[in-house]
Amino acid sequence: MLQAIGRMTLGAVAELGDYAMFTSRALASAVGAPRLLRRMVWAVNEQGVRCLPVVLIVGAFAGLVLGLQGYYVLSRFGSEGLLGTLVSLTLTRELGPVLAALMVVGQAGSAMAAEIGIQRNSEQIDALETMGIDPRRYLVAPRLLVSIVVFPIHAALFTLIGIVGGWLSGSVLLHVDGGVYWTAVMRAVEPGDVRECLIKAVVFGLITTAICCHNGFNAHRRAGLTGAKAVSYSTTRAVVLSSIAILAADYLITSALI
Repeated sequence: MLQAIGRMTLGAVAELGDYAMFTSRALASAVGAPRLLRRMVWAVNEQGVRCLPVVLIVGAFAGLVLGLQGYYVLSRFGSEGLLGTLVSLTLTRELGPVLAALMVVGQAGSAMAAEIGIQRNSEQIDALETMGIDPRRYLVAPRLLVSIVVFPIHAALFTLIGIVGGWLSGSVLLHVDGGVYWTAVMRAVEPGDVRECLIKAVVFGLITTAICCHNGFNAHRRAGLTGAKAVSYSTTRAVVLSSIAILAADYLITSALI
């Protein structure tokens, strides 16, 4: 049992080191990369534009549910006027960046892992290396750079639409005074809360994009798996690890900033 635990621990540490080296090399390769802007525009469409509908829809329903549940909790204490505070702070500090990142991972992250995995499986990455082109610079670096910008935008839009959804639940459906709701929102949200939201979104974007690209890039290393099964396994693993990393990073950042 101790040997098995030791092997698992050493394997996890080795993979973490490989992941760190992969990410650092990809970011370093972006310096002076030719035609980087063109590939970044394509990455914006992949991670930003295509993910925008699902982010807005989930944000709206998250705000609606949060407003509904928050009202019934606060009404027990006669504090319905604090509904705006509850909704705005919950979305800004926690649910906004976390759920937005999870939605982007589910759509764009899985697509990135699968695409790079197929390129590895079909030897396209080997062909790039043969031609003297760094595949990390060509395939990974643009996505990492774009994630720094796209994820905070998604988190901000998710939070805004969620606050509006909370207003619809509280004021339109449950007859909480709209002026009281928006006054509570304006008083509750401070610059530090917005800063925490954006910091989390940037960290989530870098971590999850690197994890998805790393799993796709190394799909050929999965023991006992080849072809479509290796790509499928790498894609599923990328989404699962990214989701865990988001929640773990959220706890660490919250602990550091409180």
